[in-house]
Amino acid sequence: MKRHLLNSDIAEIVARLGDEAKAFSGRTVLLTGGRGFLGRYFMEVFGALNRDVLDAPVTLVAMDNMITAGKEGAQIPDLPNVEFVQHDVVQPFEWDRPLDYVIHAAGIASPYYYRAYPLETLEVAISGTRRMLELAEAHDARFTFFSSSEIYGDPDPKHVPMAESYRGNVSCQGPRACYDESKRVGETLCYIFHNTHGTHTNTIRPFNVFGPGMQETDYRVLPNFASRIKGGVPLHVYGSGNQTRTFCYITDAIVGFFLVILKGVAGEAYNIGNPEPEISMMELVQEIKTLSSQDIQYDVVEYPDSYPADEPNRRSPDIRKARLQLDYAPEVPLSDGLTRFLNWANKTYTGKQ
Repeated sequence: MKRHLLNSDIAEIVARLGDEAKAFSGRTVLLTGGRGFLGRYFMEVFGALNRDVLDAPVTLVAMDNMITAGKEGAQIPDLPNVEFVQHDVVQPFEWDRPLDYVIHAAGIASPYYYRAYPLETLEVAISGTRRMLELAEAHDARFTFFSSSEIYGDPDPKHVPMAESYRGNVSCQGPRACYDESKRVGETLCYIFHNTHGTHTNTIRPFNVFGPGMQETDYRVLPNFASRIKGGVPLHVYGSGNQTRTFCYITDAIVGFFLVILKGVAGEAYNIGNPEPEISMMELVQEIKTLSSQDIQYDVVEYPDSYPADEPNRRSPDIRKARLQLDYAPEVPLSDGLTRFLNWANKTYTGKQ
């Protein structure tokens, strides 16, 4: 079976979790979105924990409807005490065993795909989230919802970097609204279940996570750039190229996610990302050119019809809450993360999207 992740990254995540991960010993975890970009890392890390760390294995049941799994997610690995169920989270799901953690990571995260599947994007974050919350409530399980930094919309510059208390600048209409609003409603459902039923809920707001395992047809900026480098064609920078982001390498992100799952204060939301450097897309191109030995060309182009144009001008997380409450600290510099990702993509991508 062809692996679409780096073994060294999985080992790094396990090492950084340390003794915190032993809380999973003998527990049962349900993971939705198990064959998505993030879900595949969860499956591999839980498998590694069972193999190398835990005294009593954690039982992981991963589910996915496989709509956007792609070739990377289609191959189900054989991992110790890890089960896979093909199921759409918006449909009823029977559970007849103990349950300690629900990790609700199902969702359509790529702008290309949520533009193509707007109703499905809403359904998974609304109906799917309610079903999983009801399951967690029935079993007194901890529930973690994967929201998004998109819930902040196009932030007022005076609120950048964005803290969890910032309410955002979001429109309920437009090509991105199906995703932004679905995540906001999902967070509201978590709030209701926590305050009304006492369910232990946490919300994760990831900021521009990247790394090996991203589909070449994901169409977000870094897979897009990597595919075009592989194909030997100029990079396409959408819009002005002045929009800024901070990028979080996958190992830093997954460690942060696990800390929320294990240690998050009930009812709280956490930004997980790398707060620096905040760079423009044009600066990102220059960083990639510096790291690469190739003569990389680029063109500044209009947004294609398949990609929503009204993207935020800036996005950068304030992670002080995660630092203080969870001891979260990103460790991978952008240059290191880009090098790992680009080297992997050069070996894995075809150069054809």
